[in-house]
Amino acid sequence: MSKFIIEGPVKLSGEIDVKGAKNSALKIIPAAILSAKTIHITNLPNIEDIDKSLSLIADLGAEVKRDKSTVTIDPSGINKTELNPVFANKFRASIMFVGPLLARFGEVTFHQPGGCVIGASGRPIDLFIEGFGCLGAEIKYTEEEFYHLKAKKLTGCNYFFNVVSVTATEAMMMTAVLAQGTTTLQNCAMEPEIKSLADYLNKQGAKITGAGTPTIIIEGVDEINAGEFEIIPDRIETGSFAIMAAATRSDIIIKNCHPDHTRVLLNIFNKIGVPFTESKDTLHIKPTDKIKPYSIKTHEYPGFPTDLQSPYTILMTQAEGSSLIHETIYDRRLLYVDMLSQMGADIIMCDPHRIVINGPNQLYGKKLTSPDLRAGITMVISGLIAKGATEIDNIYQIDRGYEDIDGRLRALGADIKRIGTLNL
Repeated sequence: MSKFIIEGPVKLSGEIDVKGAKNSALKIIPAAILSAKTIHITNLPNIEDIDKSLSLIADLGAEVKRDKSTVTIDPSGINKTELNPVFANKFRASIMFVGPLLARFGEVTFHQPGGCVIGASGRPIDLFIEGFGCLGAEIKYTEEEFYHLKAKKLTGCNYFFNVVSVTATEAMMMTAVLAQGTTTLQNCAMEPEIKSLADYLNKQGAKITGAGTPTIIIEGVDEINAGEFEIIPDRIETGSFAIMAAATRSDIIIKNCHPDHTRVLLNIFNKIGVPFTESKDTLHIKPTDKIKPYSIKTHEYPGFPTDLQSPYTILMTQAEGSSLIHETIYDRRLLYVDMLSQMGADIIMCDPHRIVINGPNQLYGKKLTSPDLRAGITMVISGLIAKGATEIDNIYQIDRGYEDIDGRLRALGADIKRIGTLNL
């Protein structure tokens, strides 16, 4: 098993490029199934979850040709509608293949998807199943713990999401594209990745309005085409790098990003004294001697993203005063806090969803284990600001979402080594 060894503390400097958004790429790959024509995808991140997604669509019969950050998918050869559990059980985003297969072929069989441990009790697929049923799918659950969904023809419906969900919103939107009649989705998620996906589908003949707002209306069409899709920059990676720069008091230029997609974080930077400048596709984070405390409460977009909660926590360990972190989206997402405490962070666990941080704290290198993707990058940031050596195991979790993170950080001056092979 590979691991990172980080020697700190260190001030970084230079430029770092943001890769394509993981949460956009993992939706456009299954969206390719909606058409029998070839799609060309650019700005594809080279990460573990993308490899799994491409392996899954290839296993269904699609022809996949990949060259670094680009991939061409020809779905005309898809010849089965059962998601192979060898691939599907390894990542949660495999659920995104269900709707397109059901919409185009009229049936799909799949097992409960696997994936990240965070929110294990709060990330069921009930919304997906209920939504597909609303569109007219007949749903059966076999003794072998497989779901089997079937529909001669999906029909439009009115569906209200009891819980705001990005993936469920995208799944229903894609599935309704080929349904007969009009589908109205309410209480939808509003993330930029949703609008990006809708914009592409509309260019290929879909009729979707309202993507990026709480209400999305889809008028079903008989078929859609395929074309080119450029994956938008990863806003979570942008935010992670911005927080890393602030926490290490570094001067870093973040390139190929959309600063407006991280507006809530940048507004907080203004409040806590982190100087920055921005342009259309660049963020320049500048060093500061003093960071003020500021409490946050995670919320669906455009609120503070849950995926930046753990990196922001490490930033607050360097602030002068007390701050409250309130995680409202996922349970079990504060499990990493114990490791920060072992490093010297003064953190009080109020309850499973709230912590109080009293800073500033001098952190010291320890042996850590990455519990999930976003906590993993937090471990990396903590190693950069801690005195001594920090060893991070289970970096497979980090590789799932951050392409060549050690190589990119070394280019900024970080003393980070990978022991073992890349988990790709």
